[in-house]
Amino acid sequence: MRIVVIGATGTIGKAVVTALAERHEVVPVAHSKGELRVDLAEPESVRGLFAKLGEVDAVVCAAGSAVFGALDKLTDQDFSLCLSNKLMGQVNVLRAAVPRLRDGGSITLTSGVLAREPTPGSAAISLVNSALEGFVAAAALEMPRGIRVNVVSPPWVRETLIKMGRDGAGGMPAAKVAAAYVASVEGRANGKVIDARVQQ
Repeated sequence: MRIVVIGATGTIGKAVVTALAERHEVVPVAHSKGELRVDLAEPESVRGLFAKLGEVDAVVCAAGSAVFGALDKLTDQDFSLCLSNKLMGQVNVLRAAVPRLRDGGSITLTSGVLAREPTPGSAAISLVNSALEGFVAAAALEMPRGIRVNVVSPPWVRETLIKMGRDGAGGMPAAKVAAAYVASVEGRANGKVIDARVQQ
């Protein structure tokens, strides 16, 4: 299969590329590195990316920025960033990808554990993650030509925790998280939230 991976240089994205490249042709897309780039916050950038790609069999989006912070400290700009980037950015990936997908293709988006297990400081992130999960459930009902759409919900990732200066022991290695994306691409699930913790 020819598979586009958006966010290919991120912690999860790199692991997804590695896992899929064993059996498929992977087309990596990043925000600021590499031959193919996209700004999820700009709908024209998303549409322009898919105009260049031609036909593909699957699209994985392991990208999207969001802000972690106390509710009374989050600004209008913080919420706007979360909504325009992680939420609408991925919504627009799906909208732009559908016409480019071959029959029976798939789209995999990314939410996160904070949709269902919020913590203090996660209000903005929990908002967009929950919205993405609802969007995928509904969008799956309208996909043409046998196209499937799912959303992977990663837990805290070990490498990310370490980069944040926190104890990585409570996180899942990115390589194990990547298995959930592979399952979405290669499996038959449709309209599902795939919890990376139970997809080993």
